[in-house]
Amino acid sequence: MDAFTLIKKDHDRFRKMFKDYEEAGERAYKTKLGIATTFFDELNAHEVMEEEIFYPALKERMSKDGVELVMEGYEEHHVADLIVAELKALDVEDETYDPKFKVLQENVEHHMEEEEKNMFPEAKKVLREDAEEIGEAMQARKEDELQKVGAS
Repeated sequence: MDAFTLIKKDHDRFRKMFKDYEEAGERAYKTKLGIATTFFDELNAHEVMEEEIFYPALKERMSKDGVELVMEGYEEHHVADLIVAELKALDVEDETYDPKFKVLQENVEHHMEEEEKNMFPEAKKVLREDAEEIGEAMQARKEDELQKVGAS
């Protein structure tokens, strides 16, 4: 699977998890915690594969504006990680859990849209010949990361 298809597939899965979380119901704490925990593990694996393989490949080939988008991507991952850490420290029944999860959702949705609409057009041009090979490396790295948490 090429890098772009892999990333888009993850993004679509994240969007579904957000929808499932929202539809779980106000007091469906166990369900929401399960969705959130799975999301945290999958988001981490996604970030690792992007930061270790995809973004470095882009940084050496993209225009100045493209590199700025890559660097912004790293920072958006960092902000998401901070929110995830705060959520992991909270009880799912805490009154701040749902609002904090919503802020995480908004941050991640913004990031996904920016990658798909702003980064991908140039990235597809510069990685054209290597997209499949990079995607395979990313998939392997993602699977390694998920195995660490038993979420594959």
